[in-house]
Amino acid sequence: MNPLTRRHFLAASALTAAAGTLVAPTGAHAQEPLDTDPYADVLDLHGTPAQAYPGDAHGNNPITVFADLGAWHAYALPRQSDQPGGFTGPLHLAQEYPWWLSDGLSRLRLAEQGRPLDLTAAAPSRATSLPGLLRLSYDLGAGLALTLELRFSGDRTALLRARLANTGPAVRTLAVAWTGRLLRPATGPQREAPQLVAAEHGVEVRFAKVRQTWDYLTDGTERFAVRHARPVRVALSADGDAHRTELAEPLRLAPGETRSLDWTESYTFTEAEYARAVEAADTALRAPDRIAAQGAARWAGYLTRATEGVPAARRRTAAKCVQTLVTNWRSPAGRIRHDAVTPTLSYKWFSGVWAWDTWKQAVGTAAFAPALAADQIRAVFDHQLPGGSPDAGMVPDCVFYNDPSTGGGNWNERNSKPPLASWAVWEVYRRSGDRAFLRELLPKLAAYQDWWYRTRDHLGEGLCEYGATVDPANATPRDCLEAAAWESGMDNAPRFDAASVLPNRDANGTLLGWSLDQRSVDLNAYLAADHRHLALIAAELGDRPTAERLRARAERIDAAVRDTMYDPATGWFHDTDLTTGARLTARGRGIEGAIPLWSGTAAAAQARTVRRLLLDPAEFGTPMPFPTVARSSPSFDPAGYWRGLAWLDQTYFAVEGLRRYGWEQDARRTVERLLATAAGLAGDGPVRENYDPLTGEGRNATNFSWSAALLLPLLRH
Repeated sequence: MNPLTRRHFLAASALTAAAGTLVAPTGAHAQEPLDTDPYADVLDLHGTPAQAYPGDAHGNNPITVFADLGAWHAYALPRQSDQPGGFTGPLHLAQEYPWWLSDGLSRLRLAEQGRPLDLTAAAPSRATSLPGLLRLSYDLGAGLALTLELRFSGDRTALLRARLANTGPAVRTLAVAWTGRLLRPATGPQREAPQLVAAEHGVEVRFAKVRQTWDYLTDGTERFAVRHARPVRVALSADGDAHRTELAEPLRLAPGETRSLDWTESYTFTEAEYARAVEAADTALRAPDRIAAQGAARWAGYLTRATEGVPAARRRTAAKCVQTLVTNWRSPAGRIRHDAVTPTLSYKWFSGVWAWDTWKQAVGTAAFAPALAADQIRAVFDHQLPGGSPDAGMVPDCVFYNDPSTGGGNWNERNSKPPLASWAVWEVYRRSGDRAFLRELLPKLAAYQDWWYRTRDHLGEGLCEYGATVDPANATPRDCLEAAAWESGMDNAPRFDAASVLPNRDANGTLLGWSLDQRSVDLNAYLAADHRHLALIAAELGDRPTAERLRARAERIDAAVRDTMYDPATGWFHDTDLTTGARLTARGRGIEGAIPLWSGTAAAAQARTVRRLLLDPAEFGTPMPFPTVARSSPSFDPAGYWRGLAWLDQTYFAVEGLRRYGWEQDARRTVERLLATAAGLAGDGPVRENYDPLTGEGRNATNFSWSAALLLPLLRH
């Protein structure tokens, strides 16, 4: 059987989306950079949507956006050929799904003596992304210049500022207005959901309640509010979808004078959030310079920490990773109770919180924002299953704004994900030094570890299998097999093609879940590492006996993996048949066989043969290292998701494994080859979900968080 991937499952389960046409962003810009900031334009954020649906038929959005502070709305930069005067967007999340609300909801318009001014009369506009802000610059000629800046002042609010400078000899008296139009979804009840209204301080978009599980979710309490610091007058178009917001009084600029116009744009889900956002917006509008200074200092801190130890030639890539992770940061909303980082805002299905994405993302985020990294982990453990159920202690695969009780279809408790949580917690602690965090997480981590051995050790011998939970969605063996493949994280890997599942029961015959009929080498190496990291945590908190017990268990797991899963004939670690114990070598070599190097499980002689195969161009040493399936395997498929693409998390584990066993030069050369081959990393392209191992072409989702997160430590070496 060839199980569905997570991506394919979501697409197959969804209702047909209205696939609008997008004007794709351009890859190069003729203009010279306005700013000398070394991190200007690390990502190409240029592009303008033609319709509300933000992607192609598969849900991929070609326009990369910017968000900050966990906001649930985002913006991009216009191109030279787009209408001037404002930023692209906003893109907003209808709880779980991104949609463009407008191609530019607040475009500035200027007039003098009744005549509109051409913002690009004297020179082309300049559109630049900088750490923590977007900037547009216009030279109107005759000594008049306009600069627009957008930064986030909070988790629901963006602060926008227009600065008009008069360097000419005459007084300028300007009429100022803002215009914009809604982009409505093309079909379905969501088409009528947004309603543009005039408000006291600007315009608002209010939303009707729509519960389209696979496309659009609102509760009828959402608002997008534009709030101006100065008095304005608002007029709506006849069809109600466009506005003209005029400054109540003309703006007078003396020679040599610069004046600023400030406004906020807030997106909220509930009435309580709206009330808080109004207060926060008013605070930002009273002190915009303070907001700007705080944002600049925060981003300077991010980049200083993220680039520590990173060679100068790689620092722009590090900044790109930071920007990717921060844009994918979502603050608490709905069932997401702590700040979290989602896989990507650029793909329709990925605005939730996945467990093993989170473990890896937290390790990278801890390098520059340890508190955010810690909260990511909390956001997952908030939904750890409590005592009283067969799956007590289990951490769900993924959680979203909605759970099934509120109509969410993406929430998944059918399976968990590989046990990397203790590693993530320890790495965050190494950056933060927060012992209270360790004390908080230790019992949760211990319960999670116990769950694995209670429900996934089919033979009770201390080695585990991937499997499926006791869940209504796991009603058939096929369902359970699908969930088990997802639990590995390697959804459609060829090692699962011939697998089946077996029920696990306690001594009383109570069903505890299902296991694959094969023990997985990566799972047990991860569990050995989990024991070691949990031992470090226990020791740090002064519990030496527990630490020693955990270390001893790790050594027993190591020995079992070395003795049963390493195959001398192939020089590789393989999954084993649960019934016979035979190594499943006929299924070929997969990158999971390198995990025993990362975990420190492999014997020195075993590590040497794994190293040889990792570096062999006919095996895993491809131009873009390392494919998830060996190039020599008959199942190798460079387009096959987990059947041969190169994923940066697995590359990270393999590189760190080489380094652990002393092959520093091999690790360094591998990283150099990765950076030279992976498309876009050295330029302004996005960090991708995975890459073609033969060409380095980026594949699948763009702006992918775990790729960005694990690039950060690789860049340091």
